[in-house]
Amino acid sequence: MSSVIEQPRYSCALGAQQTVLAIPGAIPILHSGPGCTQKIHGALVTSSGHQGEGYAGGSHIPCTNSAEKEVVFGGEKRLSETIDGSLKVMKGDLFVVLTGCTSEIVGDDVQAVTLKYRKKGYPIINAETGGFKGTNYFGHEMVIQAIIKQFIGDAQPKVKKGLVNVFSVVPFQNQYWRGDLQEIKHLLNSIGLEVNILFGYESAGITEWKDIPNAEFNLILSPWLGLETAELLKNKYNTPYLHYPVIPVGAEATSKFLRKVGEFANVDKEKIESVISKEEKRFYKYFVGAADFFTEVKNGLPYELYTIADSTYALGASNFLINELGYVPKQAFITDNVPEKYTNKIKYEFEKIDEEYKDKVTFEIDGGKIEKKIRNDENTPRKTLILGSEWEDDLSFDIKAPLAYLSIPNTNNLILNKTYVGYNGGLRLIEDIYSIILSDRFFNERFVDREEKEIGDYC
Repeated sequence: MSSVIEQPRYSCALGAQQTVLAIPGAIPILHSGPGCTQKIHGALVTSSGHQGEGYAGGSHIPCTNSAEKEVVFGGEKRLSETIDGSLKVMKGDLFVVLTGCTSEIVGDDVQAVTLKYRKKGYPIINAETGGFKGTNYFGHEMVIQAIIKQFIGDAQPKVKKGLVNVFSVVPFQNQYWRGDLQEIKHLLNSIGLEVNILFGYESAGITEWKDIPNAEFNLILSPWLGLETAELLKNKYNTPYLHYPVIPVGAEATSKFLRKVGEFANVDKEKIESVISKEEKRFYKYFVGAADFFTEVKNGLPYELYTIADSTYALGASNFLINELGYVPKQAFITDNVPEKYTNKIKYEFEKIDEEYKDKVTFEIDGGKIEKKIRNDENTPRKTLILGSEWEDDLSFDIKAPLAYLSIPNTNNLILNKTYVGYNGGLRLIEDIYSIILSDRFFNERFVDREEKEIGDYC
């Protein structure tokens, strides 16, 4: 039985339009009803740090705007007209037709339509992303797999030593995706690997995607998303993969990550340790520089942690705050509608961070239920830190718990290339959390009564 979800943190499968837009040179064409693309843009672009339309995004996305006529008589002719117009007026290296609920319910043969254009030499594919099929996490993987099957095809691998394909955070769904992928590529480059990052400004676009079969291995940097794609590539091109479930945040986790990847790729250990030594030395100099601050105001700082985010960032950020900053787990709410077959593995990863997480990991997509559970919990003002989204603004204010944005929606910040990944990302997360704590909204009110009392005693 269907139900209403309060405070959603993802879109439907058609949100994969943003996955296409994250590939340099790729253009989505939607075969859907009117309004779908604009609503998705609002959810995954405006509400994800105002990331902008780009060349072919937002109101520029070609769409059939299927209406009553297409429902009654079919929309294949309308789709062909839209593709014709798109090919004439838009410059792209790859066109991806995405289906919405209307076209999939009607039963339009979109695959046959796109195949007709491919036979004429046009770089065009299709992915079945009807909104009722799942979330945009599902749509993201459907687009990737469609590109592999229909565009790359049965290429003969020419394996390049040290080349790795990275499958990790979901573009736009993760507001920090550009900076995250840039940092991941930088980290892997630093130990001598060549990287097909596939999405964002660091990607070479379609040439990288065509290079996928030539990789020495694939890296799945995510708790669960991308594993089906890794199996597809293993079966299709015989490419092995490394599954690393916890995205690295901070020095300890990043050094562990580099050692694991380096071992898998047979990178010289001395080279890896040289990189780690240099980065850790720099990281902990900054870390020690904040010691005076932590010592001076330690009694006013929160030390218990609520995490409300998708599994990728929830694991990475929680691991850093608990193991390097000494936070105590309060509860982790996982919001990315994780398939049931992966939930026990994610719980296990949390318990590896801290045994306190046993029975404290909840898979919940309803923000209203999450808020109710936290409000009903016992909270001491300024005892708790919340890693969440804009949905937690009122909750944060009411229980006087500082809030740092780890997930969407987030319309209060402009995001360009910010990241919490790696050595630099850990430092940025520290800065953001304690800048919020020091702000007037939280920090000053903690000491107002004490200051007034001291002034009164002095007078």
